[in-house]
Amino acid sequence: MQIQPYLFFDGRCEEAVAFYRDALGAQVIALMHYSDAPQGNADCPGGSPPPADKVMHACLQIGQTQVMASDGFAKGHPEFKGVSLSITADDDAQARRLFDALAEGGQVQQPLGPSFFASSFGMVADRFGVSWMVVAGTPGQD
Repeated sequence: MQIQPYLFFDGRCEEAVAFYRDALGAQVIALMHYSDAPQGNADCPGGSPPPADKVMHACLQIGQTQVMASDGFAKGHPEFKGVSLSITADDDAQARRLFDALAEGGQVQQPLGPSFFASSFGMVADRFGVSWMVVAGTPGQD
């Protein structure tokens, strides 16, 4: 069994894919627009289909994890509440690079620094509102 996060960017998915590719070294495994769907298969229940140029489905490989994403209904109001993605860095230097990249245009919730459970820990909401926890090492290492 496997659980994978699926993020809905509500119209900014392609921008998010490019951001995560640069910030986290994500590899784009798949990216389909609504225009790529066979005729009639991109219709949304109870409403009109999203714009053809918006992302129906994307899959990103970030380290050992796949994160899926979409524009969803592309209404322009993404909300990421009650969930945070945790990323474990190889060392404190990598944690700093990842944290700083995610923080660019975002909002630092807890600055990256040593903690009783890790040599580096910090929390940041990126420019899309996705919350991240960045962690590396154990106290006294690195």
